[in-house]
Amino acid sequence: MATLDTQETIRQSIDHLYQKKDYLPELTEEERVKRFESAKEVLTTTDKVIKGYLRVRRDNSQIVRIPPAYRVQHNNIAGFYKGGIRFHEAVQEEEVENLAVLMTLKNALHRLPFGGAKGGVVIDPNSFSDRELFRVSQKYVQRFANDLGPTHDIPAPDMGTNERVMDWMVGGEYKTIHPGQNYQGSFTGKSIINGGARGRREATGKGTYFSYWWLVEKCARQYENRVEAIQSDVGREQMQYLQSLYGKSDRGESISFAVQGFGNVGGVAALEAYKSSDLHHRVVSVSDEGVMLYHEKGLDIPRLVEFARVHNHLPKTEQQLQDAGVEAELHNRDDILTIDVDVLLLAALEDQITLNNVTDVQARILIEGANAPISGEADQVLKKSGRIVIPDILANAGGVIVSYLEWKQGRIIERYSEKAVFGEMYQHMEESMREVFDSYFQGEDLKSIRDICYINSVQRLFTCYIDMGNYIREIITEQLGNCRVFFSLYRELLLWRARWSG
Repeated sequence: MATLDTQETIRQSIDHLYQKKDYLPELTEEERVKRFESAKEVLTTTDKVIKGYLRVRRDNSQIVRIPPAYRVQHNNIAGFYKGGIRFHEAVQEEEVENLAVLMTLKNALHRLPFGGAKGGVVIDPNSFSDRELFRVSQKYVQRFANDLGPTHDIPAPDMGTNERVMDWMVGGEYKTIHPGQNYQGSFTGKSIINGGARGRREATGKGTYFSYWWLVEKCARQYENRVEAIQSDVGREQMQYLQSLYGKSDRGESISFAVQGFGNVGGVAALEAYKSSDLHHRVVSVSDEGVMLYHEKGLDIPRLVEFARVHNHLPKTEQQLQDAGVEAELHNRDDILTIDVDVLLLAALEDQITLNNVTDVQARILIEGANAPISGEADQVLKKSGRIVIPDILANAGGVIVSYLEWKQGRIIERYSEKAVFGEMYQHMEESMREVFDSYFQGEDLKSIRDICYINSVQRLFTCYIDMGNYIREIITEQLGNCRVFFSLYRELLLWRARWSG
């Protein structure tokens, strides 16, 4: 979804809240109009867009200027700005701003004490040496140092970056620029030895898979004898499909699963599906930027994960497949979007499913492991056709939840075990999933799952906005009261002096 789509969805969510007269009933109609219209301006506009050119010395000693690098800070009503930094050749300002808005909504949806931000550098990290990437990381921190910090804006890894880049940014530069300050919480997603949280690298992939698993394993079972209570025809049809998947797995049959993108998110999620003991899967297809692999009986995901770990890509030729010990057919990478499977997990880039290809999509369940992989127009088509889309702000929040634990860990000087990290992550996500899908399947007016996520997020942000406004007014009123007392005493003093001097 583009920034304009996201902003329009926020406005619609605020309009929906305005129609709920039991929400903030203490406001007069005039006050309601003013507050709700003000909230639209606050939540659809970005606080700050910071950009600058980075000049980096390549290994051949040539100085090159990298196109604008960005740090976009959307909103901090709910807490400090928080969001990843991506290194990718397709980075552009509108994309980074939209991702910052989505981070604000994601953090609010999952009750995290953060606002939304995002950063990006327009480079292909595969065309830079490690030494050159280190310099890019240094220069990024130098350029944006005044706008980053553990109590202001806390970056994390994103596409094209990882724990090594975060370590470079923290230890290689931020700590040097800010001597004597608490640098542990300035970035999250660091290596464990440098204060990172255990499980952070796998968190987004595990969380994305969990969102789907919970829907089939838990939600479908909860409605086992209550399908007819769902008032919407589309909702009943969707629940019946979820229950059919659960029943298929329970009978020992396999659910067909495909994963677009085989990095930290897609690779981990594919492995989770492959290893699942609760639901039986055939991961029949995976893809990356170079190829799609397909095998009707299921791919050997552990071997593909190992091959990708060593080579940074999936096998692209018959020889590489043989070297990996994997049986598969080689296809064009984009074929995965229209493959006939039960479940399609999207863990690559934005705008993968658009009006150009949405009618060819066959999967009944789509999981947004990447940010905004389905365009706004395509999302409406999928909604009308009864597909189940688990939106990005609900599905891929595992990374930021664990980043929150890492940030908290740095402040209390305590290390969480991996079991504790994933336990708290799953608990956070389960609360959010239950809240969203209870509203979705029990509501009379069936909005899309994405709409409900946005409404819940916006309601939390709006409540923070209202509470903050009330708090500020109380302070101003108190201060004005103090001023009145002061001027009253001062007036009495002047009168007293006048009487005595007279």
